Amino acid sequence: MFAAERRQLILEMVRANGAVSLRELARVVQTSEVTVRRDVRALEAEGLLDRRHGGAVLPGGFTRESGFPQKSHLSTAEKTAIADLAAGLVEEGEAIVVGAGTTTQELARRLARVPGLTVVTNSLLVAQALAHANRVEVVMTGGTLRGSNYALVGSGAEQSLQGLRVSRAFLSGAGLTAERGLSTSNMLSASVDRALVQAAAEVVVLADHTKLGTDTMFQTVPTDLITHLVTDAPPAGDDRAATELQALADRGVQVAVASTDGVDGGMPHGRQRREMPPVPGPRRHQHPQAGYSAGSAAPPGEPRARAAGQSAGGVAGSMSPLRTAQLAGEQQAARIADLAPRRR
Repeated sequence: MFAAERRQLILEMVRANGAVSLRELARVVQTSEVTVRRDVRALEAEGLLDRRHGGAVLPGGFTRESGFPQKSHLSTAEKTAIADLAAGLVEEGEAIVVGAGTTTQELARRLARVPGLTVVTNSLLVAQALAHANRVEVVMTGGTLRGSNYALVGSGAEQSLQGLRVSRAFLSGAGLTAERGLSTSNMLSASVDRALVQAAAEVVVLADHTKLGTDTMFQTVPTDLITHLVTDAPPAGDDRAATELQALADRGVQVAVASTDGVDGGMPHGRQRREMPPVPGPRRHQHPQAGYSAGSAAPPGEPRARAAGQSAGGVAGSMSPLRTAQLAGEQQAARIADLAPRRR
């Protein structure tokens, strides 16, 4: 297939689906991901699509959001690994909120095995994943259904969250930067996510490396309110994501990097924690416990201030010190801390 024919087919696939992974593009056009990446770069230079790490999307910058069918095919192995690691944070008998998204849906599938768990969510997909879990209680918000991501939004959803207090909120979004925090391209979704944050003592952001360094229209969680970030390691040479990850760690966000080794993106693998080689923690010289969580409870209504290297309130000491984990990078080695909750 000639380059012009290959690029035309790539463009047609992106226009039809909104977003397509490099792996899928390479499979369809029957060439290597290296060649496809070069084609995508050329099409981006012509303004015909936007390149994302791991895939290509329709042009639109801050204003465009891919629907669930498109997003569900992007970074599947990474989302699976992130969900595996994040599930290890949840304790038996805990009450949490889980926002809408394809990564949070993967998390919900793993939470079905946690006894005594109460999950509050505005996502039909999260609720569906937990529908047959005998020992998990699911509480859904009210609101208006937003069909593109199967989430309940609007004033009904926000009002149903008033007065709620849970231990943690698990959220994902369209972009994550150290400067603005988590963001999304839809105003209604952003408003509900902010309400979910207000209900939680801690905020855990689930974002694969393609979201790092990406900024979208509506801020949902400012950086100083993000307690933990669970992500995957950016590929070698992805300096933007590695730099952003280091900047988030320097701002006090506890970062855990999930390994994608052996992850097939298929069925849930249970609540696993992946061991990683220890390296020096985040660059925080002003505090001897830099990069570790204090694990003290935050009373309802009190602000969750963050001191150097110390996250604001956990819940009844459920968060324990984090193991440090290594982030692979060709130009930079982001120093980060891995999550390792202590089972009591």
